[in-house]
Amino acid sequence: MADPRFFETAGPFTAEALAAAANGVLDGAQPAGLLTGVASIDSAGPGDVTFLSNRSYISKLAECRAGLCIMAAADVPRAPEHLPLLVAPAAYMAFARVSRCFYPPRSANPGTHPRAIVEEGAVIGQGVEIGPGAVVMAGVEIGDGTIVQANAVIDRGTVIGRNCVIGAGAYVGFACLGDRVYIYTGARIGQDGFGFASDPAVGHVRIPQVGRVIIGNDVEIGANSTVDRGAGPDTVVGDNCMIDNLVTLGHNVRLGRGCVVVAQVGISGSTEFGDYVVAGGQSGFAGHLKVGSGSRIAARSGVTRAIAPGSEMGGFPAIPIRDWHRQTVALARLAKRKHED
Repeated sequence: MADPRFFETAGPFTAEALAAAANGVLDGAQPAGLLTGVASIDSAGPGDVTFLSNRSYISKLAECRAGLCIMAAADVPRAPEHLPLLVAPAAYMAFARVSRCFYPPRSANPGTHPRAIVEEGAVIGQGVEIGPGAVVMAGVEIGDGTIVQANAVIDRGTVIGRNCVIGAGAYVGFACLGDRVYIYTGARIGQDGFGFASDPAVGHVRIPQVGRVIIGNDVEIGANSTVDRGAGPDTVVGDNCMIDNLVTLGHNVRLGRGCVVVAQVGISGSTEFGDYVVAGGQSGFAGHLKVGSGSRIAARSGVTRAIAPGSEMGGFPAIPIRDWHRQTVALARLAKRKHED
């Protein structure tokens, strides 16, 4: 059970209501009553919903006492007779939808805290919450239902859509955000890109960065991540992108729709991702590259050249992942042979 000091719980719900939310169907035993929360297979009780998406947990089903268990149709024959089931094509996605029934996103508590600063000329929509210490500068536009948490700074002229969340201590400037964008705590959106000319005789001369950051709808940008504004062209993050904590997007980077960028990834300036690219944790991308739609980059890879759509790459420099695995095996065999000699 989630700690009520931190999380508000909705419900309870009938199994039928949850099945409808999950786009699934009920099977197995009849649920005993209303359902009040979610829990793991090990700890779930009669009022809890659990799920099975990893078959290594099938052996635990016999002892499971959950009020409802979400699983794929292929696993139903392995379920014990006592267990009520919610059968869905993708169990983990169904569990996500059910979880959001119990723990929906917090709605704004409309109003501006007395210790917030909202400059003259800012346009604030209906039902907006502005927390203590937040600063909203002149020319800012904030859409209905958005939450600006404590000590966040919204720089002049920035446009923020509806039902967004700007996390505590975040900075957003030189940017236009769509609807339902979540900027997590400490993130920095729209600061100067890393652009300068160098000469040993005179040192480094900074080049003005006069582009913007354009963020689509339903985007999340994790805690302490940074998105530089463009040098002239804009930096663009497409609809439904999920960006983890401690990620850096350089100036003029463009992400297509639905990209997933995991923690500590660095994407150098002017690199472009197609749609639904996945970049594993700590992978790095040189500048001015194109990464094709649907590509998947393994964690800690170094990408130094363009990648065709649908590729799976790994290693440094990144190569097709099957080749990388073959190289790894070959090196292990060589090391073993040298040790034996």
